[in-house]
Amino acid sequence: MVAYIVGTVEVTDPEAYKKYTARVPAEIARWGGRFVIRGPQPEVLEGDWQVQRLVVIEFPDSAAARGWYESAGYQELVPLRQAASTGALALFEGFAG
Repeated sequence: MVAYIVGTVEVTDPEAYKKYTARVPAEIARWGGRFVIRGPQPEVLEGDWQVQRLVVIEFPDSAAARGWYESAGYQELVPLRQAASTGALALFEGFAG
């Protein structure tokens, strides 16, 4: 069953964040993942949107999503992300089209 990693991000150091974003796509692809949403502030159609940047990554299943997050390759990148941004990540399971 498809799984998603959803992240809310506020970039605090754009130049340093580029070092993270340049390397993370290859790590995601190694686990069969793909970006569904990876972008800056959206056009808000309703309500009070507080998220600066939203990231949604789709994986074939929760094992692949957890494998990516826990992998040595991604864990090497986590300090880059944390030094250049604040935010949260969550794993969602069980969504199907």
